Amino acid sequence: MADIFIGSEAIAAGRATRYELQRWHTSVFRGVYAPRGVALTLRNRATAAWLASGRKGVIAGPAAAALLGSPYVDSDQPVELVGVKMRPQQGLVPRPDRIRDDEITRVGGLPVTTRVRTAFDMGRHLERTEALFRLDALMWNQRYSIDEVRALMQRYPRASGRRRLDELLPLVDGGAASPTESRIRLWLHDAGFPPPETQIPVLIGSRPVAWLDIGWPEYDVAVEYDGDHHRKNRHQYVKDIARLRMLEDLGWIVIRVIAEDRPQDVIARVESALVSRGCLVEISELQRFTRSLAA
Repeated sequence: MADIFIGSEAIAAGRATRYELQRWHTSVFRGVYAPRGVALTLRNRATAAWLASGRKGVIAGPAAAALLGSPYVDSDQPVELVGVKMRPQQGLVPRPDRIRDDEITRVGGLPVTTRVRTAFDMGRHLERTEALFRLDALMWNQRYSIDEVRALMQRYPRASGRRRLDELLPLVDGGAASPTESRIRLWLHDAGFPPPETQIPVLIGSRPVAWLDIGWPEYDVAVEYDGDHHRKNRHQYVKDIARLRMLEDLGWIVIRVIAEDRPQDVIARVESALVSRGCLVEISELQRFTRSLAA
């Protein structure tokens, strides 16, 4: 792990000179240094952000989610801090939100928002689609209580972003195995379809022979996302085709989605499949308008 330190403290302790800071180290955040040329992890940058706050801030948002074990957080993700007032910097986002002691935990010595408080923050501050996939990913890693997140909404009735969080909480699903699956589920929700299940077992007798990403088992309709690795790896592609034929033989309609597919096209294919299986899809004018905007 890179040695992250406050420059003024190192100089005062005789561990470095100003020349050595400039020659052999690089500034991570204002007044905080790391060895030059060392690739910094997100944990390194979170440590630097905490030091830059005078050891007073609490790591929050996606950086906190990553420290708690959540996937899909890049090493260059901006680090959010709560519980401290300071000027923002590139890659460091202080938030003027209140926080209580029971909303803070420790990860490797760093103060980090608890899993519930992290969900509360991400659902309010992030763009809607990103918020859902990060809430899903946090739940995938380890379950947290939606009721406890709602309790924080009661604790902070004037917190910004509560309306978005309130809308997203019923949609959180720890079975979403990728950001794209979360995004597809949000398309389906906005389009007015019945809530789908995730990670659906397909059984022959009592033996599971496949697991489906998203679907409606009562209608034997599923939606599967095919990442690029599936299509570029010939061996995997052949296995996927054989799996698809097996599912079709078992009576499933499987809508395969790739990155290039437009939401409108996916919505139309899902609706056609559900209607063919007797599902009555009734949508509101708002949902009809939302469908027209899907792109």
